[in-house]
Amino acid sequence: MLVKICGMTSQASADLCQQDGVKMLGFIFHPSSPRNIEPPQARSIQTSGVLRVGVFVRQSAEDILRTMDKARLDIAQLAGNFDEELCARIGAERVMPVFRPEAHSTRQSLEQDLARYSALMRYALLDAGSIGGGHGRALNFSQLQGLISPVPWLLAGGLSPQNLGQALAEARPAGLDLNSGLEAAPGRKDPTKVHEALSIIRALDE
Repeated sequence: MLVKICGMTSQASADLCQQDGVKMLGFIFHPSSPRNIEPPQARSIQTSGVLRVGVFVRQSAEDILRTMDKARLDIAQLAGNFDEELCARIGAERVMPVFRPEAHSTRQSLEQDLARYSALMRYALLDAGSIGGGHGRALNFSQLQGLISPVPWLLAGGLSPQNLGQALAEARPAGLDLNSGLEAAPGRKDPTKVHEALSIIRALDE
């Protein structure tokens, strides 16, 4: 099970997540977000053996690549407008586009959208809402069961220890993207919530 915890703003939060075996850490590069971080600060946060993911909303390919270099990022999570050209510019092995099931009228439409990017992404992420991100609410998990995706996909949106069991049982994603549901305050992860969430995931993933 791939687990990404997003909204890293401090070494303390990064250390907490790494100690619990998280595979991906996310850094948000979007000024209007309360978890926004500047590239030099992100670069200064030390990690080992995890994928460093940058969340981008409306930046150009040049800005994304520049930030990835400055912040030592492995993957660009494209949470805003993106197209095939942008993904190709960044490189398929470095791209995780955000797809929004609620923006599609049918399951087939969503799967066709995923298939269109099959050669242009390493992972896909499914989140709530029709545009933007950070809505803090969950998708309809049962509607995602059996989703056909050309790459491993992560489930995001309103996930917390309270609904992780349901999310894993019904949606059956390859991974989970957790953020606000594990916080004591924006950008500051709560140790108790992190430990609880990862214990639930480990128990259900056995």
